Formats: sequence, C-alpha cells, structure tokens
Amino acid sequence: MEKRNIDWGSLGFSYTKTNSRYVSYYQNGKWDDGAMVEKAEVTISESAGVLQYAQTCFEGLKAYTTIDGNVVTFRPDLNAKRMSDTAKRLLMPSFPEERFLDALDQVVKANLDFVPPYGSGATLYIRPFLFGSGPVIGVAPAPEYTFRMFCTPVGPYFKGGVKPLKLVVSEYDRAAPNGTGHIKAGLNYAMSLYAGDVAHKNGFAENMFLDAATHTLVEETGGANFLFVTKDNKVITPKSSTILPSITRRSLMYVAKEYLHLETEEREIPLSEVSSFSEGGLCGTAAVISPIGSIQTSNGVISFPSGMEKMGPVCQKLYDTLTGIQMGTIEAPQGWIHSIA
Repeated sequence: MEKRNIDWGSLGFSYTKTNSRYVSYYQNGKWDDGAMVEKAEVTISESAGVLQYAQTCFEGLKAYTTIDGNVVTFRPDLNAKRMSDTAKRLLMPSFPEERFLDALDQVVKANLDFVPPYGSGATLYIRPFLFGSGPVIGVAPAPEYTFRMFCTPVGPYFKGGVKPLKLVVSEYDRAAPNGTGHIKAGLNYAMSLYAGDVAHKNGFAENMFLDAATHTLVEETGGANFLFVTKDNKVITPKSSTILPSITRRSLMYVAKEYLHLETEEREIPLSEVSSFSEGGLCGTAAVISPIGSIQTSNGVISFPSGMEKMGPVCQKLYDTLTGIQMGTIEAPQGWIHSIA
C-alpha cells in the first residue's frame, strides 16, 4: 500500500487522525461484536462513569515496518493481559484478550498507509482504552462500558531523541502502598501531571518518584520504569508492588541476560545507592530507553559517568538489541513478534 505523504523524520509524539478505529460496547452483561468506524469523536452521557469517577484504563503499543517490509507489533498478548488485569482492579469488564488481538489486526490493517517506513525513526503508536460510558451518580461502577482502539504515527517521545535526560526527585507521591500504582489506570497518570509540570518548569525532563511509605526507594517516573547499570555491568531494575509491570522493561531484562549475557537483578533500590551506578535509563513503549544524565536530589546532583552527551555503552547495546528484534534485524524469541501484514 502507498504510504501517506508525511515527513516521517519530523514527527513528534503527538496525535494525528488516521483512517479508522475499532469500537465495541458492553451492555446488558456482554460485549457486542465490535466494528471499525471512521468517526474519531466519542459521545457519552454527561454522567458517564469515566467523567464522574475516572473509571478508565489504557494501553500503549507500536506497529513497526521491519527490514523485510512486514508490519508487526511487539508482544501485544502482554498488553491484552495487562489491560484485563487493570480492568478487574477497576471493576470494569475485561475485554477478551483474543478479541484485543483481533481488534489490533483490524486497526493496523485499516491504517497501513500511516505505518512509517523502515528506517524512518517513526512508528505507528496504538492506543487501546476502556472506560465507563454508562451513566452513574452514586459512587459505583458504571452500568455500561466502551472499548476503543485507535492509532497514530509518532516520532520520538522525548524531544532530542536519545540525548541523556535531567531528572529531579519529586516531592510528591505517585502511588500509595496497596493502591493502584501497579495497573495502567488513567487516574495514575492524572495524579502525576502536576508534579510533571513542576519538574518541566524547573528545567527537568521527568520526575523520579520514590516510594510513598518511606521516601527512600526508587519507583518510577510519571510514565516509564527505571533501569540501572552497576559499575560491574549488572543490569538492575526496581522491584515494588506499586509500579507498573512494564513490558519493555521485562523485555530489556531478558535481552540483557539472554542476548548480552549480563547479570540481571530486580530488587529494591535505595536512592542512596543510585550515585554508585554507571548508567541509568527510563524504559517504556514510547521511548524504549531514554538515558539519564543526572538526577537532582535534596542532597545535590547525581551525575552518571556515562555523561550528558550520549547513551552509556550497556544501555546502547540494550537499545540496539531490542529495537533490532522489533525491526527484524535480530532474531526474536518465540512469540515476541506478532505479524499483521
């Protein structure tokens, strides 16, 4: 299919309306058959559960054009499972995982002209979301729900690409123990917006949130997990019941161990230990890995030896290997690549 006349290399991480999207409604205790529609606008009751009590969740994944011209997605079964887990925590009906994958195929195929070409640096970002669309006034789950999935071509998440970022330890809490930090609920991201705005106004790219209970342990940023490299090249990542189980982070830890033959560890990471690390990065679907150059703390600035000019060597190998798997230049583990067209 002929591609859209888009300057792929100039795309930012922003919304562009594409051809069509998938919609399914939950009414009377069951999901309907779902359908592709052209209309991007959503019409709901003024008393919809999503508007009154923030009953909503979402996922994020990408479609890529591989080196051989195929269009694929990366581990979408895990997105389907995570959305199902999130929905249960918010008392919403889970959208069946096999139907999630079918909707994904339909959305990407209907918008193939918006899938950026191989080597452009851009991708097709896919956003599935589920929300309470039925009316509710008392504090309770909505009676009806809507599942939608749309896509949009995007460039890098952070302006400047993979340049190391300046972070700041936030004075705000992101998620409480036994709360909802481990699910991809819209409310979690709304809670991080104010703190993120404060960080940006002070010249920082992102926050580092610490655990709410002790304010001593590294958790995550407003929209990505952390990954660090020790001076002896061990790759470590924070372990906590209040951070999102990132698919990208899980994949990078596998790549570190099985492809790069590095020692890996998931454990609690005190902020006091971070200054001893040689590299740090933020990892997630949108950015894959964005290197950290420095972190402002109440006791001064932590500057990583990898510097402010480029990604450290281990993070670079992790990035190159994972993106190579996604783009088809490196053989993928079984089940990681979902072919669409």
